Amino acid sequence: MISSAPAGFDQYRDNIPRGVIETVEYHSETVGNVRKAMVYTPPEFSSQLTYPVLYLLHGIGGDETEWHNYGAPQIILDNLYNDNLLEPMIVVFPNGRAMPNDRAEGDLFEPEKIRAFERFESDLIHDLIPYIESDYPTNKTRDNRAIAGLSMGGGQSLNIGLGNLDHFAWVGAFSAAPNTKAPELLLPDPAEASSPLSLLWLSCGDLDNLIQISIGLHQYLEQQGLTHIWYEESGGHDWPVWKNDLYLFSKRLFK
Repeated sequence: MISSAPAGFDQYRDNIPRGVIETVEYHSETVGNVRKAMVYTPPEFSSQLTYPVLYLLHGIGGDETEWHNYGAPQIILDNLYNDNLLEPMIVVFPNGRAMPNDRAEGDLFEPEKIRAFERFESDLIHDLIPYIESDYPTNKTRDNRAIAGLSMGGGQSLNIGLGNLDHFAWVGAFSAAPNTKAPELLLPDPAEASSPLSLLWLSCGDLDNLIQISIGLHQYLEQQGLTHIWYEESGGHDWPVWKNDLYLFSKRLFK
């Protein structure tokens, strides 16, 4: 039985060590221009150490700033770290809309913008990850890479993470959206996927109109005998759910 995050998990605490969150720019061969991402480095960060990395994706209406603006990730992570519940890690907040104008404006469901979320797989694998691993002291193995996201980013995390198990051992989807591939396409050979996966996490609010997407995948995984965590929590398609998911998912990583 999974318990929700404790009261105050996302509240700012005085007098604790803090991580740093900053905006970086990297050249994307995939898109053909310079793109932005936000990067969280943990409290007591040292270039003399190496760190695992979580790539944390936003929803269809957001960009690289969405988690920072609405999800208080640096507060949640700092508090977890202070409570000795979090492995020191770097967290990267990309822009999952891989197109020249990647701002969340106009008709978000325009076909080219939807294709841009699919194109992000190449941007992440070939452009962003190499940039992060050349500019930050990281552990460059699949066991030290995680990918997770909310809604559209949850679908991307499943599509990209399960499609690139040579890159990721930890995959999480919070309220995955309809961009999620069908279970049979995500995992055509579940037995082959089970051993490389350190964690496959699925969660969704019980009042979320999209919950059947997550339930369908959960049921398929159960039928196939693939170990995963399924967490149906109270709430809708909203930030209280996703903040709770970040708390619960991140503290399980890299252990």
